[in-house]
Amino acid sequence: MKINPYFSCDIFCRIVDNFGDIGISWRLARQLFCEFGTDVRVVVDDLASLQKLAPATNPFRDEQTVDSIRVHRWTASLTLAPSAMVIEAFGCELPPAYIAAMAAAAKPPVWLNLEYLSAEAWVGTHHLLPSFHPATGLCKYFFFPGFPADTGGLLREQGLAQRRDEYGATHLGNGDSPLRIFLFGYENAAISALFAAWGHSARSAKKLCCTIPPGAVAEQARALNFAIDVRFPTFVAQHEFDEMLWSHDVLFVRGEDSFVRAQWAGKPFIWQIYPQDAGVHWHKLNAFLDLYCAHLPASAAAAVRELTRAWNAHDAAAIKSAWDGYIAKLDVLQAHARDWAEKLAASPDLATNLVTFYRKTAKI
Repeated sequence: MKINPYFSCDIFCRIVDNFGDIGISWRLARQLFCEFGTDVRVVVDDLASLQKLAPATNPFRDEQTVDSIRVHRWTASLTLAPSAMVIEAFGCELPPAYIAAMAAAAKPPVWLNLEYLSAEAWVGTHHLLPSFHPATGLCKYFFFPGFPADTGGLLREQGLAQRRDEYGATHLGNGDSPLRIFLFGYENAAISALFAAWGHSARSAKKLCCTIPPGAVAEQARALNFAIDVRFPTFVAQHEFDEMLWSHDVLFVRGEDSFVRAQWAGKPFIWQIYPQDAGVHWHKLNAFLDLYCAHLPASAAAAVRELTRAWNAHDAAAIKSAWDGYIAKLDVLQAHARDWAEKLAASPDLATNLVTFYRKTAKI
Protein backbone atom coordinates (compact mmCIF):
# COMPACT_ATOMS: atom_id res chain seq x y z
CA MET A 1 0.00 0.00 0.00
CA LYS A 2 1.27 3.45 -0.86
CA ILE A 3 2.00 5.55 2.21
CA ASN A 4 0.36 8.95 2.53
CA PRO A 5 3.25 11.25 3.52
CA TYR A 6 0.86 13.75 5.09
CA PHE A 7 -0.40 11.25 7.66
CA SER A 8 2.25 9.79 9.91
CA CYS A 9 1.84 8.38 13.40
CA ASP A 10 4.13 7.54 16.30
CA ILE A 11 2.91 5.07 18.94
CA PHE A 12 4.87 5.01 22.20
CA CYS A 13 4.48 1.96 24.43
CA ARG A 14 6.06 0.77 27.65
CA ILE A 15 5.41 -2.85 28.55
CA VAL A 16 4.27 -2.92 32.15
CA ASP A 17 3.25 -6.55 32.48
CA ASN A 18 2.44 -9.44 30.15
CA PHE A 19 1.64 -8.58 26.51
CA GLY A 20 -1.45 -6.37 26.77
CA ASP A 21 0.12 -2.96 26.21
CA ILE A 22 2.24 -3.96 23.23
CA GLY A 23 -0.50 -6.25 21.93
CA ILE A 24 -2.96 -3.38 21.62
CA SER A 25 -0.33 -0.97 20.34
CA TRP A 26 0.85 -3.38 17.66
CA ARG A 27 -2.66 -4.29 16.59
CA LEU A 28 -3.49 -0.60 16.23
CA ALA A 29 -0.29 0.06 14.29
CA ARG A 30 -1.06 -2.74 11.84
CA GLN A 31 -4.59 -1.47 11.26
CA LEU A 32 -3.50 2.14 10.77
CA PHE A 33 -1.00 1.01 8.14
CA CYS A 34 -3.15 -1.57 6.36
CA GLU A 35 -6.43 0.34 6.25
CA PHE A 36 -5.43 4.00 6.27
CA GLY A 37 -2.02 3.97 4.62
CA THR A 38 -0.51 5.56 7.68
CA ASP A 39 3.26 5.79 8.01
CA VAL A 40 3.55 4.23 11.46
CA ARG A 41 6.43 4.09 13.90
CA VAL A 42 6.19 2.06 17.11
CA VAL A 43 8.54 3.03 19.93
CA VAL A 44 8.70 0.27 22.53
CA ASP A 45 10.98 -0.54 25.44
CA ASP A 46 10.88 -4.34 25.16
CA LEU A 47 11.52 -5.78 21.71
CA ALA A 48 11.61 -9.35 23.00
CA SER A 49 7.92 -9.08 23.93
CA LEU A 50 7.09 -7.61 20.54
CA GLN A 51 8.91 -10.51 18.89
CA LYS A 52 6.38 -12.92 20.46
CA LEU A 53 3.58 -11.12 18.61
CA ALA A 54 5.53 -10.27 15.46
CA PRO A 55 8.17 -13.00 14.96
CA ALA A 56 10.04 -10.98 12.30
CA THR A 57 11.17 -8.58 15.05
CA ASN A 58 14.88 -8.69 15.83
CA PRO A 59 15.17 -8.00 19.59
CA PHE A 60 18.80 -6.90 19.18
CA ARG A 61 18.22 -4.14 16.62
CA ASP A 62 17.34 -0.67 17.86
CA GLU A 63 15.80 0.35 14.53
CA GLN A 64 14.06 -1.93 12.02
CA THR A 65 11.00 -2.35 9.85
CA VAL A 66 8.61 -5.16 10.79
CA ASP A 67 5.57 -5.90 8.62
CA SER A 68 5.96 -2.46 6.98
CA ILE A 69 5.92 -0.73 10.38
CA ARG A 70 9.03 1.06 11.59
CA VAL A 71 10.07 -0.07 15.06
CA HIS A 72 12.40 1.78 17.43
CA ARG A 73 13.71 0.62 20.77
CA TRP A 74 12.81 3.17 23.45
CA THR A 75 16.15 4.34 24.86
CA ALA A 76 17.30 7.42 26.74
CA SER A 77 19.20 8.60 23.69
CA LEU A 78 16.31 8.16 21.24
CA THR A 79 15.90 11.14 18.91
CA LEU A 80 12.97 11.34 16.52
CA ALA A 81 11.26 14.12 14.60
CA PRO A 82 7.60 13.97 15.70
CA SER A 83 4.96 12.55 13.39
CA ALA A 84 1.65 14.24 12.61
CA MET A 85 -0.25 12.12 15.15
CA VAL A 86 1.34 10.97 18.40
CA ILE A 87 -0.21 8.23 20.52
CA GLU A 88 0.97 7.86 24.09
CA ALA A 89 -0.26 4.38 24.98
CA PHE A 90 -1.69 3.99 28.47
CA GLY A 91 -0.02 7.01 30.06
CA CYS A 92 3.52 5.84 29.32
CA GLU A 93 4.84 9.45 29.38
CA LEU A 94 6.69 10.67 26.30
CA PRO A 95 10.43 11.43 26.47
CA PRO A 96 11.08 15.09 27.42
CA ALA A 97 13.20 15.61 24.27
CA TYR A 98 10.35 14.37 22.09
CA ILE A 99 7.86 16.72 23.80
CA ALA A 100 10.28 19.60 23.22
CA ALA A 101 10.49 18.65 19.55
CA MET A 102 6.69 18.63 19.32
CA ALA A 103 6.54 22.10 20.86
CA ALA A 104 9.16 23.39 18.39
CA ALA A 105 7.37 22.01 15.34
CA ALA A 106 5.81 24.51 12.93
CA LYS A 107 2.57 22.58 13.28
CA PRO A 108 2.41 20.64 16.56
CA PRO A 109 1.18 17.05 16.26
CA VAL A 110 -2.21 15.83 17.38
CA TRP A 111 -1.28 14.28 20.72
CA LEU A 112 -3.47 11.51 22.15
CA ASN A 113 -3.23 9.49 25.33
CA LEU A 114 -4.78 6.10 24.53
CA GLU A 115 -6.34 4.89 27.77
CA TYR A 116 -7.27 1.42 29.00
CA LEU A 117 -10.66 0.01 28.10
CA SER A 118 -13.46 0.34 30.64
CA ALA A 119 -17.24 -0.01 30.56
CA GLU A 120 -17.72 2.38 33.47
CA ALA A 121 -20.26 5.16 32.92
CA TRP A 122 -17.80 8.01 33.47
CA VAL A 123 -15.70 7.04 30.43
CA GLY A 124 -18.00 8.78 27.95
CA THR A 125 -17.76 12.09 29.82
CA HIS A 126 -13.94 11.96 29.84
CA HIS A 127 -13.37 10.80 26.27
CA LEU A 128 -11.52 13.44 24.20
CA LEU A 129 -11.07 15.83 27.13
CA PRO A 130 -8.03 18.07 26.59
CA SER A 131 -5.11 18.45 28.98
CA PHE A 132 -2.43 21.11 28.56
CA HIS A 133 1.23 20.37 29.15
CA PRO A 134 2.39 22.78 31.88
CA ALA A 135 5.78 23.60 30.36
CA THR A 136 4.94 23.81 26.66
CA GLY A 137 1.21 24.49 26.49
CA LEU A 138 0.77 21.56 24.09
CA CYS A 139 -2.68 20.01 24.15
CA LYS A 140 -3.06 16.31 24.80
CA TYR A 141 -6.42 14.57 24.36
CA PHE A 142 -7.54 11.57 26.38
CA PHE A 143 -8.85 8.86 24.08
CA PHE A 144 -10.92 6.21 25.83
CA PRO A 145 -11.83 2.92 24.16
CA GLY A 146 -15.30 1.82 25.12
CA PHE A 147 -18.63 0.28 24.24
CA PRO A 148 -21.16 3.15 23.93
CA ALA A 149 -21.19 5.60 21.02
CA ASP A 150 -19.73 8.43 23.16
CA THR A 151 -16.41 6.58 23.55
CA GLY A 152 -13.55 5.70 21.19
CA GLY A 153 -14.90 2.25 20.33
CA LEU A 154 -13.00 -1.04 20.10
CA LEU A 155 -10.20 -2.23 17.84
CA ARG A 156 -11.76 -4.07 14.89
CA GLU A 157 -10.27 -4.61 11.45
CA GLN A 158 -12.32 -4.40 8.28
CA GLY A 159 -13.89 -7.71 7.26
CA LEU A 160 -13.20 -9.38 10.60
CA ALA A 161 -16.69 -10.87 11.00
CA GLN A 162 -16.65 -12.19 7.45
CA ARG A 163 -13.31 -13.89 8.00
CA ARG A 164 -14.57 -15.36 11.25
CA ASP A 165 -17.68 -16.78 9.61
CA GLU A 166 -15.75 -18.18 6.65
CA TYR A 167 -13.37 -19.88 9.06
CA GLY A 168 -16.27 -21.39 11.00
CA ALA A 169 -17.90 -22.70 7.85
CA THR A 170 -14.79 -24.57 6.73
CA HIS A 171 -12.94 -25.56 9.92
CA LEU A 172 -15.39 -26.26 12.73
CA GLY A 173 -16.80 -29.69 13.51
CA ASN A 174 -20.33 -30.98 14.04
CA GLY A 175 -22.41 -31.52 17.14
CA ASP A 176 -20.53 -34.71 17.99
CA SER A 177 -17.25 -32.86 18.51
CA PRO A 178 -15.92 -32.38 22.06
CA LEU A 179 -16.59 -29.12 23.82
CA ARG A 180 -13.48 -27.09 23.07
CA ILE A 181 -12.32 -24.74 25.82
CA PHE A 182 -9.66 -22.05 25.47
CA LEU A 183 -7.99 -21.14 28.76
CA PHE A 184 -5.87 -17.99 28.82
CA GLY A 185 -5.47 -16.32 32.20
CA TYR A 186 -3.37 -15.00 35.01
CA GLU A 187 -2.24 -17.30 37.80
CA ASN A 188 -5.32 -18.57 39.59
CA ALA A 189 -5.67 -20.62 42.76
CA ALA A 190 -8.99 -22.05 41.50
CA ILE A 191 -7.51 -23.82 38.47
CA SER A 192 -7.43 -27.24 40.11
CA ALA A 193 -11.11 -26.92 41.01
CA LEU A 194 -11.91 -25.81 37.48
CA PHE A 195 -10.20 -28.87 36.02
CA ALA A 196 -12.08 -31.07 38.48
CA ALA A 197 -15.35 -29.50 37.32
CA TRP A 198 -14.43 -30.13 33.70
CA GLY A 199 -13.52 -33.72 34.50
CA HIS A 200 -16.91 -34.23 36.11
CA SER A 201 -18.64 -32.72 33.08
CA ALA A 202 -16.67 -34.96 30.74
CA ARG A 203 -17.71 -38.05 32.66
CA SER A 204 -21.37 -37.12 32.98
CA ALA A 205 -22.07 -35.43 29.65
CA LYS A 206 -20.16 -34.24 26.61
CA LYS A 207 -16.43 -34.79 26.23
CA LEU A 208 -14.21 -31.77 26.78
CA CYS A 209 -10.82 -30.71 25.49
CA CYS A 210 -8.85 -27.68 26.56
CA THR A 211 -6.18 -25.54 24.89
CA ILE A 212 -3.88 -23.57 27.20
CA PRO A 213 -1.48 -21.12 25.52
CA PRO A 214 1.84 -20.22 27.18
CA GLY A 215 1.57 -18.23 30.39
CA ALA A 216 1.03 -18.50 34.13
CA VAL A 217 -2.03 -20.75 33.89
CA ALA A 218 -0.21 -23.12 31.56
CA GLU A 219 2.59 -23.51 34.09
CA GLN A 220 0.06 -24.26 36.81
CA ALA A 221 -1.88 -26.70 34.64
CA ARG A 222 1.18 -28.74 33.70
CA ALA A 223 1.46 -29.79 37.34
CA LEU A 224 -2.12 -31.13 37.49
CA ASN A 225 -3.63 -34.49 36.69
CA PHE A 226 -6.10 -34.25 33.81
CA ALA A 227 -9.39 -36.04 33.34
CA ILE A 228 -9.80 -34.35 29.95
CA ASP A 229 -7.72 -33.80 26.83
CA VAL A 230 -5.39 -30.83 27.42
CA ARG A 231 -3.14 -29.26 24.80
CA PHE A 232 -0.30 -26.79 25.27
CA PRO A 233 0.41 -25.02 21.96
CA THR A 234 3.40 -22.80 21.37
CA PHE A 235 3.04 -19.02 21.32
CA VAL A 236 1.31 -17.91 18.11
CA ALA A 237 1.86 -14.64 16.25
CA GLN A 238 -0.76 -12.00 16.79
CA HIS A 239 -2.30 -12.42 13.33
CA GLU A 240 -2.96 -16.11 14.11
CA PHE A 241 -4.58 -15.52 17.50
CA ASP A 242 -8.11 -14.93 16.21
CA GLU A 243 -8.23 -18.30 14.50
CA MET A 244 -7.24 -19.94 17.76
CA LEU A 245 -10.23 -18.29 19.44
CA TRP A 246 -12.59 -19.10 16.57
CA SER A 247 -11.72 -22.81 16.81
CA HIS A 248 -13.06 -23.10 20.39
CA ASP A 249 -16.51 -23.11 21.96
CA VAL A 250 -15.90 -21.42 25.34
CA LEU A 251 -13.17 -18.83 25.87
CA PHE A 252 -11.44 -17.93 29.12
CA VAL A 253 -9.56 -14.70 28.40
CA ARG A 254 -7.69 -12.07 30.35
CA GLY A 255 -6.65 -8.43 30.34
CA GLU A 256 -7.78 -6.28 27.42
CA ASP A 257 -6.63 -7.51 24.03
CA SER A 258 -7.82 -11.12 24.28
CA PHE A 259 -10.97 -9.85 26.03
CA VAL A 260 -11.89 -7.73 23.01
CA ARG A 261 -10.95 -10.46 20.52
CA ALA A 262 -13.18 -12.92 22.37
CA GLN A 263 -16.11 -10.59 21.85
CA TRP A 264 -15.42 -10.35 18.11
CA ALA A 265 -15.16 -14.15 18.05
CA GLY A 266 -18.85 -14.32 18.93
CA LYS A 267 -18.25 -17.09 21.48
CA PRO A 268 -19.28 -17.41 25.14
CA PHE A 269 -16.40 -16.17 27.28
CA ILE A 270 -15.28 -15.61 30.84
CA TRP A 271 -13.12 -12.55 31.44
CA GLN A 272 -10.35 -12.51 34.02
CA ILE A 273 -9.65 -8.84 34.58
CA TYR A 274 -6.20 -7.60 35.56
CA PRO A 275 -6.25 -7.24 39.38
CA GLN A 276 -5.71 -3.79 40.88
CA ASP A 277 -5.06 -2.48 44.37
CA ALA A 278 -8.02 -2.00 46.71
CA GLY A 279 -10.23 -4.11 44.47
CA VAL A 280 -10.71 -1.33 41.93
CA HIS A 281 -10.91 -3.92 39.15
CA TRP A 282 -14.18 -5.28 40.52
CA HIS A 283 -15.94 -2.01 39.66
CA LYS A 284 -14.69 -2.30 36.08
CA LEU A 285 -15.63 -5.96 35.85
CA ASN A 286 -19.14 -5.38 37.19
CA ALA A 287 -19.65 -2.40 34.88
CA PHE A 288 -18.94 -4.62 31.90
CA LEU A 289 -21.15 -7.43 33.18
CA ASP A 290 -24.02 -4.95 33.60
CA LEU A 291 -23.72 -4.06 29.92
CA TYR A 292 -23.14 -7.58 28.64
CA CYS A 293 -25.89 -9.22 30.67
CA ALA A 294 -28.53 -6.51 30.20
CA HIS A 295 -30.46 -8.42 27.52
CA LEU A 296 -29.82 -11.96 28.72
CA PRO A 297 -32.53 -13.97 30.46
CA ALA A 298 -32.12 -13.69 34.22
CA SER A 299 -30.94 -17.27 34.69
CA ALA A 300 -28.32 -16.99 31.93
CA ALA A 301 -27.12 -13.63 33.24
CA ALA A 302 -26.76 -15.15 36.70
CA ALA A 303 -24.71 -18.01 35.24
CA VAL A 304 -22.30 -15.57 33.57
CA ARG A 305 -21.94 -13.49 36.72
CA GLU A 306 -21.42 -16.48 39.01
CA LEU A 307 -18.68 -18.13 36.95
CA THR A 308 -16.98 -14.79 36.26
CA ARG A 309 -17.03 -13.91 39.95
CA ALA A 310 -15.76 -17.34 41.04
CA TRP A 311 -12.89 -17.31 38.52
CA ASN A 312 -11.82 -13.75 39.33
CA ALA A 313 -12.11 -14.35 43.08
CA HIS A 314 -10.08 -17.59 42.84
CA ASP A 315 -13.03 -19.19 44.62
CA ALA A 316 -12.34 -22.91 44.31
CA ALA A 317 -15.38 -23.82 46.41
CA ALA A 318 -17.77 -22.09 44.00
CA ILE A 319 -16.23 -23.16 40.70
CA LYS A 320 -18.01 -26.48 40.16
CA SER A 321 -21.56 -25.22 40.68
CA ALA A 322 -20.74 -22.05 38.72
CA TRP A 323 -19.41 -24.09 35.78
CA ASP A 324 -22.42 -26.45 35.86
CA GLY A 325 -24.76 -23.46 35.77
CA TYR A 326 -22.83 -21.87 32.93
CA ILE A 327 -22.66 -24.94 30.73
CA ALA A 328 -26.39 -25.55 31.23
CA LYS A 329 -27.04 -22.18 29.53
CA LEU A 330 -24.47 -22.59 26.77
CA ASP A 331 -26.91 -22.49 23.84
CA VAL A 332 -28.42 -19.22 25.10
CA LEU A 333 -24.98 -17.79 25.77
CA GLN A 334 -23.77 -18.74 22.28
CA ALA A 335 -26.67 -16.94 20.62
CA HIS A 336 -26.14 -13.92 22.86
CA ALA A 337 -22.42 -13.80 22.07
CA ARG A 338 -23.17 -13.54 18.36
CA ASP A 339 -25.82 -10.88 18.93
CA TRP A 340 -23.41 -8.92 21.13
CA ALA A 341 -20.69 -8.99 18.48
CA GLU A 342 -23.12 -7.75 15.83
CA LYS A 343 -24.32 -4.96 18.11
CA LEU A 344 -20.76 -3.80 18.79
CA ALA A 345 -19.88 -3.94 15.10
CA ALA A 346 -22.61 -1.41 14.32
CA SER A 347 -20.42 1.33 15.81
CA PRO A 348 -17.20 2.70 14.26
CA ASP A 349 -14.03 0.95 15.36
CA LEU A 350 -11.28 2.54 17.46
CA ALA A 351 -8.77 3.08 14.63
CA THR A 352 -11.42 4.76 12.47
CA ASN A 353 -12.41 7.01 15.37
CA LEU A 354 -8.76 7.92 15.97
CA VAL A 355 -8.20 8.85 12.33
CA THR A 356 -11.46 10.81 12.18
CA PHE A 357 -10.50 12.80 15.27
CA TYR A 358 -6.99 13.39 13.94
CA ARG A 359 -8.29 14.75 10.63
CA LYS A 360 -10.79 16.98 12.35
CA THR A 361 -8.27 18.33 14.85
CA ALA A 362 -5.49 18.77 12.29
CA LYS A 363 -7.99 20.33 9.87
CA ILE A 364 -7.02 18.14 6.90
